[in-house]
Amino acid sequence: MHAAHFDADWYRDITEFADGFPSWLHPVLEIGTDAGQLIFAVLFVVTWWRARRLDNHAMALSLLAPVVTVIAYLVSETSKSVIKEERPCRTVHGVDPLAPCPEPGDWSFPSNHATIAGACACALAIAWPYLLRYVVPFAVILAGSRVFVGAHYPHDVVIGLILGAVVVAVLMHLLVGPVARLVGRLREHPRLRTVLISGDSGRHRVLSYR
Repeated sequence: MHAAHFDADWYRDITEFADGFPSWLHPVLEIGTDAGQLIFAVLFVVTWWRARRLDNHAMALSLLAPVVTVIAYLVSETSKSVIKEERPCRTVHGVDPLAPCPEPGDWSFPSNHATIAGACACALAIAWPYLLRYVVPFAVILAGSRVFVGAHYPHDVVIGLILGAVVVAVLMHLLVGPVARLVGRLREHPRLRTVLISGDSGRHRVLSYR
């Protein structure tokens, strides 16, 4: 499968712009596209820690967030193996991307990085709405960086972002009720109390999401 001509032109323009950056900055930009996911992982932990002081619904959302993100990734990876779009570094000639071109068979559409970014941002925004203003632009930047380093076409990351967000939103809506009821039961278990309830209280409290 090949990208539309306008998409290839956008890819060429972006990678040529990126190539104009100082050479010492290239590895930093390449590593940054992966390192950004670690920030989302830290936010998942912080969201869970915060939810220990909140009600069962909030704790359920914090526990679901990383799980549904993994599911979104699996959907993306499965889609890749079905669609089998070649990487732009193989099909768009005359470009010198910052990132090494992946091995043949490592397909382009949709972008796993973008899917994970969209999934993480959506999951965190649902579990802790205050984070919305921060995680959404961060996810867009992280996804866009995959085009910047030459790993993906623009449409790969746009669809990846949407795919990740949609999968997460649907699954969290469907699963939060049953998981919240399970959390309520597990919070009564002595060995799980410290995991699901803040240690400064013998019972969980209902606090504001903010």
